[in-house]
Amino acid sequence: MSEQLMTKVVAIETENEDTQKDKYLTFSVAQEDYGIEIRHVIEIIGIQKITKVPDLPNYIKGVINLRGKIIPVMEIRARFGLPAREYDERTCVIVVDVEGRTMGVVVDHVNEVVNIPPEDVEPAPAATSQKSGRFVCGIGKIRNDVKILLDLQAIVVQ
Repeated sequence: MSEQLMTKVVAIETENEDTQKDKYLTFSVAQEDYGIEIRHVIEIIGIQKITKVPDLPNYIKGVINLRGKIIPVMEIRARFGLPAREYDERTCVIVVDVEGRTMGVVVDHVNEVVNIPPEDVEPAPAATSQKSGRFVCGIGKIRNDVKILLDLQAIVVQ
């Protein structure tokens, strides 16, 4: 991840919640672009040793020790039912906080922090099955691109 992106994330973390409104951290998984509200992001770290813990759901890869705090790590590809891939130098862990629950989320790579105002967010398309669309809360339009906006509460808490 670039120093410039990390600087942006740290700068946004120090702003109050009003200035975080409409800001999303974007990332890629399986060649699709996603976004999560920046207010949930604690930090972004490179991939590190994940200690496996028995009897967890298959999408929870284990735990990491982040400066003395044990954090569960979710493999977003497994959570979405996508095939696994080897980690590389761009693979990152986005550490998020949702309703007081801290979780690391492994993504293929982090892109940037973007502003997506409410008028540029379309509702999530109607899912063809209950499972397929439960993690999507909207589609963000940025110029000629779209970002799939994720509902972190549905991903992390449920």
